[in-house]
Amino acid sequence: MAAITIITICFNNLPALQKTCAMVDAQTLQPNEHWIINGSTTSAIQNWLNQTSQPAYRKWINEPDKGIADAFNKGINKVNHGFIHLLNSGDVYAHENVLMELNDFLNTLPKIQWMSGKITLRRAQKWITVGKPFEAGKLYRGMRSVSHPAWLVKKEVYERCGLYDTHYKIGMDYDMLCRIKSETYAFYDGVITLFDDTGISSTQYIASLKENIAIYEKHFGYSIRCRLWQMRLKILYLLLQTSFGQWLFQLKKQLGMENK
Repeated sequence: MAAITIITICFNNLPALQKTCAMVDAQTLQPNEHWIINGSTTSAIQNWLNQTSQPAYRKWINEPDKGIADAFNKGINKVNHGFIHLLNSGDVYAHENVLMELNDFLNTLPKIQWMSGKITLRRAQKWITVGKPFEAGKLYRGMRSVSHPAWLVKKEVYERCGLYDTHYKIGMDYDMLCRIKSETYAFYDGVITLFDDTGISSTQYIASLKENIAIYEKHFGYSIRCRLWQMRLKILYLLLQTSFGQWLFQLKKQLGMENK
């Protein structure tokens, strides 16, 4: 059986954390461990963890952190082996058999070092499902086909490639994707996660595009192609804030092209 550890980072959002934990607990196959990395400035989450009966696989750290990347790293450092899934507070599994299905998938591919699947998220006020097989040649496009709430990475990969770069406040997962691009990979053609779109990558989308350019060019050098693509994403994002843009997206969805 594949060892799967879940890491959930949280910050002053107890209801979101409870939603995530409830779906983890509802899984027909339980995780090896579920680490809660709580950097909150209030005591609500700490009190809930300490005063409420928790399953044996759930463990936690209650202490300040230096941001998302630092919180990820604290969790990864607690894992000894196996695959790690970063399931942020507010995100949930698509259904109660997700871990069972991922375990079966990983057991058929013992040599892979990381994998990704599909994610359901909100775009233009509509719920859509996106996710494609990773292509290293399209990294200039950013995180459009792969996102960390829908990937699982072996602990050994982090040991080889390093932990998340704490210099990045939004694009630390994109930076990691650029670093693990050559690791043995497989695509799982199913929905893993329902994404909570109140996180920083959604609320500061324009800033994330700027950071993506810096990350890509750090790894691959100056790129007109990357800059043009990120400009395209910015224009599309701004268009989606208008009623006309939302109408166009609805048409695209009706044509089954939302994952293009």
